[in-house]
Amino acid sequence: MDFAGHEGWLIGYIIGLVVVLVVVALVVPILVIAWRIGTQAGNILEGLENAERNTAGLAGLNETITSALAVIAGLKRGRSRLGG
Repeated sequence: MDFAGHEGWLIGYIIGLVVVLVVVALVVPILVIAWRIGTQAGNILEGLENAERNTAGLAGLNETITSALAVIAGLKRGRSRLGG
């Protein structure tokens, strides 16, 4: 391509190429970080699901504590009636 007499076009093409290269240089690291975050999010989700599964039995803990306190209260009432 002959740019004789059209130096403005040559400068425009060079500026355009530089802009494209800068954008690519900025976007690629962002995409890499986003990919890493996505991978870590999957691992975190798996860990949370495991924690939920491992602690599911604690849901009835309040009922167990309430029942134990009722038993203790009943024992104390029984002792007080017996004079102890």
